[in-house]
Formats: sequence, structure tokens, C-alpha cells
Amino acid sequence: MAEARIDKWMWAVRIFKTRTIAAEACKKGRVTINGALVKAARMVKPGDVIQVKKPPITYSFKVLQAIEKRIGAKLVPEMMENVTTPDQYELLEMSKISGFIDRARGTGRPTKKDRRNLEEFTTPEFMDDFDFEFDFDSED
Repeated sequence: MAEARIDKWMWAVRIFKTRTIAAEACKKGRVTINGALVKAARMVKPGDVIQVKKPPITYSFKVLQAIEKRIGAKLVPEMMENVTTPDQYELLEMSKISGFIDRARGTGRPTKKDRRNLEEFTTPEFMDDFDFEFDFDSED
């Protein structure tokens, strides 16, 4: 039966961009196989269910084939099956939506609307039709 290291497998099926990041996730306790925390050297075999925590959600993948060589993105569905529950994706949607709503005013970069309001506020209204010539000679 074919087996592969968990860090190599996660990199090969494009769960993580690099093998180093995959190994780091194992070290930080973000990866479990069948519910047990694993080290990067742990072997996976077809049938294993791998859970990867990428906050705010936990992805679940079922191993269909154990591979250690990186493959094209089109071949990924033959190597693994995404068994992540729909409620996890709802969490992701909620966090995306709340990320925009909960931005406190004054934090981060101003929006275009904020900038326009600020420019309108700071630009004097009568700048163009104001005459700067003063008559200092008259002693009233």
C-alpha cells in the first residue's frame, strides 16, 4: 500500500504553497489525521481523513491516493476529496462579511468616500472668488 509523508502530501495536492509551510502547520498543531495531532513525518494512506485548521475554518480532506510529487491543479481531485462541512464555509462567508462591516471608523486606510468628504471639508468654499487685495491706505 502506498504511503506518503503528510507534509509532502499536503504540498503535492496544493493545500499549502510550500512544504515548509505544511511542516510548520503540523508543528503548530493545525493538522490532524483521523482526529489525532500529527508531526510532519507522519505517513498518510488512502482512506485517511485530514483536517487542516486555517482560521477561521477547519478544512477536511479524504486521501484518495498517497503522493509525494507535486501535481497539476487539474489532477488534484483524483488524489483527494474535499469533505469540509458546509457550516465551515458559512463561517468563512460570515467572517468575510463581518470583516467589512466591523471596521472601526478611523482605523486603516480611508475609503474613497472618506477622502472626498475630507477634501470637501478642508477646501474653503469661497477660494476662487475671494479678492486678496486689501486697501491699507484708508484710515477710517
